[in-house]
Amino acid sequence: YILIPLDQKLADRAVTLDLPLSEAGKILYRAISRPLNERPSCYYRREFLDSYIPNQSAYLTDQEKAQLLEMNGPSKRILPAGTYAREIYNRLLIDLSWNSSRLEGNTYSLLETERLLNLGEQVDSKSAQEAHMLLNHKDAIEFLIENAEEISYNAMTIRNMHALLSDTLLGDSGASGRIRSIPINISGTKFKPCNTPSILEECFEELLKKAALINDPFEVSFFLLVHIPYLQPFEDVNKRTARIACNIPLIKSNLCPISFVDVSLHAYISAMLGVYELNEISLLKDVFLWAYKRSTQRYAHIQHQVGEPDPLRVRHRMNIRSLVKEIVEKGLDRLQATKHIQGWASEHLDHDKQRFIEAVEQELLQLNIGNIARYKLHPSIFNKWSTIWNRPNGQ
Repeated sequence: YILIPLDQKLADRAVTLDLPLSEAGKILYRAISRPLNERPSCYYRREFLDSYIPNQSAYLTDQEKAQLLEMNGPSKRILPAGTYAREIYNRLLIDLSWNSSRLEGNTYSLLETERLLNLGEQVDSKSAQEAHMLLNHKDAIEFLIENAEEISYNAMTIRNMHALLSDTLLGDSGASGRIRSIPINISGTKFKPCNTPSILEECFEELLKKAALINDPFEVSFFLLVHIPYLQPFEDVNKRTARIACNIPLIKSNLCPISFVDVSLHAYISAMLGVYELNEISLLKDVFLWAYKRSTQRYAHIQHQVGEPDPLRVRHRMNIRSLVKEIVEKGLDRLQATKHIQGWASEHLDHDKQRFIEAVEQELLQLNIGNIARYKLHPSIFNKWSTIWNRPNGQ
């Protein structure tokens, strides 16, 4: 690891990420929070990849791997690859598509995403590019789950995954799934990616060979999350490709996928800056561990396990239930509900607005005749609202 010098003033800066940080993560966050003009220029370092020796080097400790495995509950490894992901397929498809797109700045809400992916209904006030980003995620996730038994860490898999994720989103349509031959720059960082095509090809192949040799599924998942964006093998859509590709080992091993639940854009970008500029993984590892814990909690109820309660849901329990009840009793459709939830959060909350909005939207998506007592709703009112909620465009 590279040591990061800190002056006392910088060391005293408050850490403001919405997830628990290790001491190394705190130090790294303070370092990459320096103004851009105070951070030195840096270039792709091939030795960062070359120095990693599968099953000897380790980004995750044995204790961390054991904790991640324990979060999954009873082992399902004897089942065919992809069994777990298929059991939570509908929820995973929406969650991972929405969260990964959100980390690119996509402004679709969770409810709008569910409507788009299930019914193909776009939001008129939002760009076609945002809709395509979400739909492309759906295609890539379907590709991964449907081919879980055959899929492997090779160029064909990752390039096709990139082609699905980047469809219609690149200026050159031929660049989808193709290792780039043009130079690129990344905004907001002093990091300069490698722009030599022959080295990109070599490192891409080396990256995938190393991934295929790693035995532990959590280690290879995190390895892909680190090295695909760092290499920047494609003209764009590299981080998206990494977020889907890092699920390959988890889905193949029937472990809970990682859907990046409750990861803020600021936390993720800060973590990637640590990798880009300092080849330091501590902050991205904090994000990975937190996101995986939240993902296993999200899907635990589907697997009939008892998950640890979300502190935000506990804290806002009455507000969430009150909003759900109000939306149903007023007969709001999905668009109206989205605006109502966002308006309430803006008026009443200073922190955790996005997570609160997501929590209410999740409650609405899971609302059914069998749980309406939780919200003190009468069956006739719920049935009337359900008709409005499920018709095209809420009309």
